[in-house]
Amino acid sequence: MPLLEPNRRYVDPAIQSLDPRFHSLRLANASVEHLFDGCRWSEGPVWFGDGRYLLWSDIPNNRVMRWDEASGQVSVWQQPSNFANGHTRDRQGRLVSCEHLTRRVTRVEYDGSVTVLADSYNGHRLNSPNDVIVKSDGSIWFSDPTFGIDGFYEGEQAKPELAPAVYRVDPHSGEVTMVDDGMLGPNGLAFSPDERVLYIVESRSNPREIRAFDVSEDGKRLSNPRKLIDAQGGTPDGFRVDIHGNLWCGWGMGTAELDGVRVFTPHGEAIGHIALPERCANLCFGGRHRNRLFMAASHGLYSLYVNTQGVAGG
Repeated sequence: MPLLEPNRRYVDPAIQSLDPRFHSLRLANASVEHLFDGCRWSEGPVWFGDGRYLLWSDIPNNRVMRWDEASGQVSVWQQPSNFANGHTRDRQGRLVSCEHLTRRVTRVEYDGSVTVLADSYNGHRLNSPNDVIVKSDGSIWFSDPTFGIDGFYEGEQAKPELAPAVYRVDPHSGEVTMVDDGMLGPNGLAFSPDERVLYIVESRSNPREIRAFDVSEDGKRLSNPRKLIDAQGGTPDGFRVDIHGNLWCGWGMGTAELDGVRVFTPHGEAIGHIALPERCANLCFGGRHRNRLFMAASHGLYSLYVNTQGVAGG
């Protein structure tokens, strides 16, 4: 696929307002930028502001890529990567990753050593941890569908030992607890800005949904599951939340018109769309002020400056 032809006029027609409430979130003189092309399936971008670089996964190629902000250069950061999928950083800035091949969640320490945070539950191996986020109390939350063991494209085929579920890793004891096992293919995760609500993509329902859960006062349990967004032909995978509570969701794969990023209010109302020439799986906010949206699409990496900021730690 050739690189996206740069937009030469403002307002970029790829940035579409579906509702007037999106006007304040877009910049009239910012265009979608195509930063890289050449992946098989891009996922899990994570921003490192202290180094001014972005990491993201190219899962079928079993590698993690690095884009450098200062030079614009892309390099292979890790290969093999254990078919790593989602990434985030903990509150101390360490990389936390989901690995399909080893069926575990890991953390890279300051000295480069790797700590296993979770690889089993109740004596059974995890399936293939997919997406991961870190709450302000330091707890780590991750989804565990079977996608990485369903075949040999994104890992190694194996029989699941556990039902798909979402888990929490306690920041003090390291205990792994299951917080929900009622979803079909739990995938992307994100907290609301006040962390009172956890959003989860249910990627094996038909149509796909994004569901909302109330988080308990002690931050350890979920309740009141409810449908927030009916994808209606779209295929949400990963997403992030801005400081106003809006959900910026990877979107597409139904028709070409759906490919890109769909933006929703905290009440699940679609207000904006960023059109890309391929499906966007995951995204994150980065840059010095967390106002640059990085989008990991099927084969490439894109970015767009926006008039909002991602939630800190998201």
